[in-house]
Amino acid sequence: MNIIELPVEFRYEGQQFYIYPSLIVSDNELILVDTGYPGFLPLIENAIEQKGYDLRRLKHIVITHYDDDHIGALYDFKEKYPWVTVISSEREAVYISGGVKSERLVQAEALLEQMPEEQKAFGQSFVDLLTSLRHLPVDQTVKDGEWLFGEACKIVATPGHTSGHISLHFPELDSVITGDAAYIEDNGTELLVANPQYCLNLQQAEQSLELLKNFKAKHYYCYHGGSLHQ
Repeated sequence: MNIIELPVEFRYEGQQFYIYPSLIVSDNELILVDTGYPGFLPLIENAIEQKGYDLRRLKHIVITHYDDDHIGALYDFKEKYPWVTVISSEREAVYISGGVKSERLVQAEALLEQMPEEQKAFGQSFVDLLTSLRHLPVDQTVKDGEWLFGEACKIVATPGHTSGHISLHFPELDSVITGDAAYIEDNGTELLVANPQYCLNLQQAEQSLELLKNFKAKHYYCYHGGSLHQ
């Protein structure tokens, strides 16, 4: 088994940005962790193919949590690769399926009400983006401490950024895929709380970060900022 960082470059309002989904290679199977923004299917496909892998081997997609930059292309992936198993925590599954309005949308709508008039156009565009996300059923739900992929990967509940956020611990690889439970600043050497201003519960997010740090893993793969190797 191997974990491969997938740097996905994109431009927004004239600036260059990256996200870093993770690809897990296990025997003859590929497992993708998070799917980018809406419309990012071809970008992530290209990143995987550039690493030399065939998308026909894609067997699972793990969603760390419900946010537009993590589930945005999930519907497109499932539509193109219908055999893929979608995995998330039980808490996030109800938002991914559309059965319950997502925490992020509830938060965005509340913030919009409080925004000064000059910021409301931006706030409304974010609400519109979240409202437009397409939903689909989750095939498999997981909980804290559960093992996946031949007991190579242990699910770690890391609430705070969202209530049902999960991270993935690979003891034999001495590696952690953090999702948004941690991030690394540009050229940084320290794990930090990702987007604290958007955390649903900042205290929980700080506790989850400490939990991940306490693994003292050699490799941390963060969705924002890339990977930390120590």
